[in-house]
Amino acid sequence: MTRVSEHLNRALHDLMEADPHLHILGEDISDPYGGAFKVTKGLSTRFGTRVRSTPLSEGAITGVGAGLALAGDRAIVEIMFADFVALSFDQLVNFAAKSTSMYGRPVPIPLVVRCPSGGNRGYGPTHSQSPQKHFIGVPGLALFEMTPFHDAGELFTRMFALGRPCLFFEDKVLYTRRMYSGGVVDDLFRYELDGDVARVFLDGVTEPDCTLIASGGMTHRALSAMRALLLEQDLACELLVPARLHPLPELPGLERARHVCVVEDGSEGGTWGAEVARLLYPRLWSGLRRPISLISAADSVIPAAPHLEREVLVQAGRIQQTIMEALS
Repeated sequence: MTRVSEHLNRALHDLMEADPHLHILGEDISDPYGGAFKVTKGLSTRFGTRVRSTPLSEGAITGVGAGLALAGDRAIVEIMFADFVALSFDQLVNFAAKSTSMYGRPVPIPLVVRCPSGGNRGYGPTHSQSPQKHFIGVPGLALFEMTPFHDAGELFTRMFALGRPCLFFEDKVLYTRRMYSGGVVDDLFRYELDGDVARVFLDGVTEPDCTLIASGGMTHRALSAMRALLLEQDLACELLVPARLHPLPELPGLERARHVCVVEDGSEGGTWGAEVARLLYPRLWSGLRRPISLISAADSVIPAAPHLEREVLVQAGRIQQTIMEALS
């Protein structure tokens, strides 16, 4: 069994070995600490000065990474907690993203900014957020998120191939979870990859009662809700997990579903889910039987106390209840 953090670490080792022009920057990423979640463990020992621990300045780190990319190298920047990517907003939006197209010719900016995100770990208001929505719709900027289905090395390769800066969110609850392999999730569910999208399904079900669309960190809560809906309510659900959040890839099979529900951990209002629904309505309008359901975290700061944090963030029970109400 390979845990997601181990899988990411192995992917970074492979990328660094394959590309002598790749650099990794971030706070406390060098050995022996190896980063806050150990995803960069062993890299500085093996690759020397191409892996640099930096001062505590997210704007400076991102700016240096973008400068390396602009000069012809490649860079991966680690933001210790995704909450702090707000400090890199100007470098990402006004420098890195615009540099791809404001010099009179296309300029590749192969930069990936890794952002450990999400809550359910009791880290409190400033270390638990999912800030994806703040970067949706920025020209020249792409958003990806780690999933337990997709090969991280392939995702990094695709991000660099875009030639535009990418934010790569990694939900912290995934780090200790295992990577799925062989098309099998558990005793009930199977999965297949369709480009940047993982489709989780029940064997033999061609017209699911509901199709959920969720980012990688929401996978296990969505699966828990799907299991309960099947065993307690006899409702069959599919799950689509896109590794690329923006621009959104083609999502397969939605025309077959009785209902569509988008689930995310960002706070409600101006969300990624709302953007997904905006894109889907023209495609699905003639066949929709009811509005697309959107499930987001509450309009609230995220408490550190676990019982209060669970009330703010999306849990499996809320997904289950929302789908039951929509289909009733």
